[in-house]
Amino acid sequence: MRHRSTFTRALALLLAVAFSAMEMVAATSTPQLPDPGDVGVSKERQEQIGRQATGQVYAKMPVLPDSSPETQYVRRLGAKLVAVIPPQYSWPYEFHVIPQKDINAFALPGGPVFVNVGTIVAADNEAELAGVLAHEMSHVYMQHSIKQMKKTQMTQGIAGVLGAVLGSMGGAGGALGQMGAGLAGGILTMKYSRSDEAQADAVGAIIMYKAGYDPRYLARFFQKLAQMNSTGGGFLSDHPAPGNRTQAIDDEVRSWPPKDFVNDSEAFQRVHEHARSLQLYSAQEIAAGARSGRWAQQNREGGYYPVSDAGPEPGSSRPRSGGSVSSASYRDIRPSGNLTPARTDAFTISYPDNWRLYRDQDGNGVTIAPPAGVTQGSVAYGVVINSANPDASSLDQAVQDVISSLEQSNAELRPSGRPQPVRVNGVEGRSVDLMGESPIEEGGRPAPEHDWLIVLPRPQGGMLYAVFIAPERDFTELRPTFENMLRGLHLR
Repeated sequence: MRHRSTFTRALALLLAVAFSAMEMVAATSTPQLPDPGDVGVSKERQEQIGRQATGQVYAKMPVLPDSSPETQYVRRLGAKLVAVIPPQYSWPYEFHVIPQKDINAFALPGGPVFVNVGTIVAADNEAELAGVLAHEMSHVYMQHSIKQMKKTQMTQGIAGVLGAVLGSMGGAGGALGQMGAGLAGGILTMKYSRSDEAQADAVGAIIMYKAGYDPRYLARFFQKLAQMNSTGGGFLSDHPAPGNRTQAIDDEVRSWPPKDFVNDSEAFQRVHEHARSLQLYSAQEIAAGARSGRWAQQNREGGYYPVSDAGPEPGSSRPRSGGSVSSASYRDIRPSGNLTPARTDAFTISYPDNWRLYRDQDGNGVTIAPPAGVTQGSVAYGVVINSANPDASSLDQAVQDVISSLEQSNAELRPSGRPQPVRVNGVEGRSVDLMGESPIEEGGRPAPEHDWLIVLPRPQGGMLYAVFIAPERDFTELRPTFENMLRGLHLR
């Protein structure tokens, strides 16, 4: 009996240790981002709402140019956070900086995120600023704006107006313009609920953790804002505190596996110092500038030219008509050496982070161009990427079908040689140079344009084509950038 009793006690101790170990493993499991669910509005529609609202921001607020140190830094930081989000749940996030004194940030449906310079100045380290961006990204991730729109009876605006826009082939720009003041303007004044804020804290904490930042800095920054009273009121009035957010985040993080966080960087400290030297505006000054049209004009002069949401016409290497870039030069569009990623349902690509990405209404095609090299009516510098489904028996026939389609839309466009084999990340395709007339003028006449066409078969059928565009005079200098972008093109 004594032997049996000793065995029983040993077994019980062994089981206790095993269960304790299992509990420790469970308690330190790596956090995973939740499934955001379906809100009944497609991603394409949400992105279109966000693009229209972004146009409203540029009309009503000063926005730092893409080339500013603050914008460049915030975009690199944002890209680091975006990289940890599973592709099936991610959005085409883009990051902008507003030279406003107040501490604030906001996100729009579909991915645009805006942060005030006052927020950069108020942050003590990179982790605090990362916390603000992660929190705003989480509102997009969880589709909080769309949920709030439904609650405030804006659902008809989404389903009705955008449904008509997506189904139209002609007046998409006009339809969006009519929608802008009501729908997009409502988004800019929308406030989140406390439950939305709590959820954005929780999801933002996971994004921070996965990106290598201590999530508790998110709570510390918001706690600092609360202690600053009126100085932090801008953010806290738009983002009502969900309760004891510091305690809530601490409780979440306590069960996560330990990690070596890197919460600051020299890059942040440099931008933090530079931001202090900028001219910043108060909310009252920004409101006055919006009424006078100052910011719309300033942003246009700074190189912001919104491209039609309808995107390029089918089979065309140019957006829809309107506008001019006749005086642009290489100096105005010089590409950055830093590349930023973009993702659609059809492909992923990397492009210079001082250029902009404009999506087609179907979400699969894009125009990537420097702001000074594109308008609502023409692309002088950049690349147009889209899908095609030619009824062709071979790749070579498909290339001819794409060329014929381009020639029909652009009467002056002609191949300057025969299509040649090209391999792009393991995919066998075709490459051909085209010559046409550029929107750039020389001596009052269109300058010669050099277009580089790449056609690749897609894994699920059909073709993807990319047209790299530049005036002939600048094509050689831009070719290394175009080749780098092509190396970063992966079909999905």
